[in-house]
Amino acid sequence: MDASGHANGSLDTQLLIDGKTVKGQGGSESIVNPASGKKIGSVPSGSKAQLDQAVKAAQRAFPGWSQSPPQQRSLLLLKLAQRIEDQAESFARLESLNTGKPAARVLGDELPAIVDCFRYFAGAARCLPGLAVAEYMPNHTSMLRRDPIGVIGSIAPWNYPLMMLAWKIAPALAAGNTVVMKPSENTPLTALKLARDIAEIFPAGVCNIVTGDGETVGAGIASHPGIRMVSLTGDVDTGKKVLKAATANLKRTHLELGGKAPVVVFDDADLAEVVGVLKAASYYNAGQDCTAACRIYAGAKIYDNLVADLTSAAKAIKYGDPEDPNSEIGPLISKHQRERVQGFVERAQGKKHIEITTGGKPAKGGGFYFEPTVVAGARQGDEIVTKEVFGPVVSVTRFKDPDQAIAWANDSDYGLASSVWTRDVKKALKVAARLQYGCTWINQHFALVNEMPHGGLKSSGYGKDLSMYGLEDYTVARHVMANFG
Repeated sequence: MDASGHANGSLDTQLLIDGKTVKGQGGSESIVNPASGKKIGSVPSGSKAQLDQAVKAAQRAFPGWSQSPPQQRSLLLLKLAQRIEDQAESFARLESLNTGKPAARVLGDELPAIVDCFRYFAGAARCLPGLAVAEYMPNHTSMLRRDPIGVIGSIAPWNYPLMMLAWKIAPALAAGNTVVMKPSENTPLTALKLARDIAEIFPAGVCNIVTGDGETVGAGIASHPGIRMVSLTGDVDTGKKVLKAATANLKRTHLELGGKAPVVVFDDADLAEVVGVLKAASYYNAGQDCTAACRIYAGAKIYDNLVADLTSAAKAIKYGDPEDPNSEIGPLISKHQRERVQGFVERAQGKKHIEITTGGKPAKGGGFYFEPTVVAGARQGDEIVTKEVFGPVVSVTRFKDPDQAIAWANDSDYGLASSVWTRDVKKALKVAARLQYGCTWINQHFALVNEMPHGGLKSSGYGKDLSMYGLEDYTVARHVMANFG
């Protein structure tokens, strides 16, 4: 079945190991189109032996790649970016087939950001910052090196398969590391399509892609003694497992985990602007985003109008056929995920103080769609407010003063993203300074750029994606001192 959904056996299903595409020797994973609920193919998983082959290939490639001039690494990353851009439509359609996302949204929103990510790190590779060389001790010159770490084990999630691959391999390769990449077993298709381009562009062993589930390939990456660092984007429980496995050989870890983004809307906020942004920031990708604007705190005066207008906006969201250019959101990734989201909403609905003003149930028809939902009257401490739902569900809670709003916003296990809405610049900056989140937007939400870091606090993990800080996370600082006395 190709990216348009026609059965012709054209899906790329082979692993990439040591510069060659090979068939996985483990069990097969069924690939389902979430928009229809139907199987579109199967992908053989990598075996334990194949994972070991990939790690050894990356180890062999590391000396040459790590010592190559930054210009060389940069040019190859630029070449890969161009290859993706040239095939943007086919990548978008394949991503849509595998995730159920509207193809137009993938093509218009995600592919440009993916291409730019590779181009950004291609440039960043050539200008790593560091302290000035100086004599901090008499007759001794000190210099700082930023050297690559070694083999990086990267584990990507299913919500943004190709984008998360880019976020992980671009900085790792730019810094001079070699990579063993595991895409989600649910959404490996664009990674395996890209594997052919990687094989043509990069030296053998520099970047390897091995499919499989978390219990076998994922756990194997986390515990493999030949891997020096594991970079994971996933849920908190998976992060804890990776961290535990990594302690066996003290490998570095880079964890981007869950989120429960608070949105603090003061009474003087521009209501139309708030609702216009939240329509996308809360429901894009069916809410399957760690930064989704899912936990709204509204001032007492603006609360009623915000609930009414957000309800109308959510009702107007178009979903359905991923090939329809007017579709705005896709389905949830699986039947299990839809049942999980439905459980959260049903338990919330059972509370007398809560009103579901729109949505609240699975959408009619095929696939794993769930209606865009607004949960009004939620209280701090309600499960729907404290737990990550990871679906098209937004709670709205009324607050009485700024201190209460800030306290409630920070009263979370998560610390990834947040936003503040007000016309008062001083108030906005004061509140932003007190929020315990890796990113705080002011009169905006969900806007990411490759030049700025993305990463969280608390149970949302540690380490940065994107930006020069992301590049530095894939290096080790080394002091070299020369005695000239």
